[in-house]
Amino acid sequence: MILASTTFIIKDSQILLGFKKRGFGMNKWSTFSGKLDRDENYIEAARREVFEECGLNILSLEERAVIKFAWNNNNDKFEVHVFQALKFEGQVEESEEMIPEWFDLDKIPYDKMWPDNKLWWPLFLAGKKIKASFLYGEKNKLLEHKIDLMP
Repeated sequence: MILASTTFIIKDSQILLGFKKRGFGMNKWSTFSGKLDRDENYIEAARREVFEECGLNILSLEERAVIKFAWNNNNDKFEVHVFQALKFEGQVEESEEMIPEWFDLDKIPYDKMWPDNKLWWPLFLAGKKIKASFLYGEKNKLLEHKIDLMP
């Protein structure tokens, strides 16, 4: 199981997304994500990834979801802890990996993202706590999903 974190950065009625320039998820918009480094917890990973990918310093986070991803055509399995940045500072900057851009919350480019995003993001953005799992097949086609709300 690959352990990872991802962070939603929302300001006013906009969300900061990054266009992935390389690696896993290339050519898709996403939140700022990455695997945990050795001896790193989810919060530390979330802060590090946001800083590395868009230059912001995260001051306060709230964990609101745990999402599991698997692919039936390989052994990749991810457990991703999902945070919302409550306080942050700094200037948004492009990195080697991501091109950050602010989007209005009602204009999120779901058609240029992972297929699961349109299923659980609206719940997350509405303030819900979520536990979910998604199974992908060949060509990253979404085969199965389960989404539960947590208290």
